[in-house]
Amino acid sequence: MSQTSVTVYVVSDSAGDTGELAVRAAAAQFHPLTVHIRRAAFIQTREGIDAVLAAAEAENSIVLYTLVIPFLRDYMVEQAEQLQLSAIDLLGPLIDNLERTLGHESRHVPGLNHILNADYFRKVEAVEFAVRYDDARDVTGILKADIILVGVSRTSKTPLSMVLAHKTFKVANVPLIPELVPPRELYLASPNKVIGLTINPNSLNAIRKERLKALGLPDSAPYATSERIHKELEHARQVMEKIGCIVIDVSNKAVEETASLILEHFQK
Repeated sequence: MSQTSVTVYVVSDSAGDTGELAVRAAAAQFHPLTVHIRRAAFIQTREGIDAVLAAAEAENSIVLYTLVIPFLRDYMVEQAEQLQLSAIDLLGPLIDNLERTLGHESRHVPGLNHILNADYFRKVEAVEFAVRYDDARDVTGILKADIILVGVSRTSKTPLSMVLAHKTFKVANVPLIPELVPPRELYLASPNKVIGLTINPNSLNAIRKERLKALGLPDSAPYATSERIHKELEHARQVMEKIGCIVIDVSNKAVEETASLILEHFQK
């Protein structure tokens, strides 16, 4: 019998980011059905695996694991089989194949992709930059930024700033509002650094109505009216045209998809 939701336990001997990203990517294929993710991170003992499997068995859940420590992987396989639980090894087959192809044994050390190296600190610095210069709260960041995002409200400027920050780019974002003159710094910056974000009026209307509902406000507020949206988008178009920046339509695009287009632009 089909069901409308399922829980997936993501088990890792490190942070568990890789496994959770994989589950989220797969879960997107089953919208609007619900996939609940429970992350069990830094599991490095058999007792830890026992506890997670007991919880998964009680909920009739799926288990996905990214364990690089051999005795933990072996124990997970053994115990999951005994409990007749569906357990998916995300990294094991890939590591095994790499070992055979390269002729070298894996280091079997968890968390190597989280080592505190120079790239890690650049990422932290970029995230702090994005927070500090979000929504033009400090316009001095515009001329310091690697990337400057401009657009009307609800075009995903802040989430995009964070995704790009994790790629070590320092990002400032500036909201474009008809009643406010854009900061002078926006026109002093190189147009090549500026990314204009636009969106279909109907899509923006739906997003803004949902936002108003989430705030407990009526969706008839001026913020979500068709007249207001068209006015804002026209103002934004004029500003972007004056800057001479490239413009990306974010309608129906995931933040990650838009981020990929931006990164592609900067790689060129």
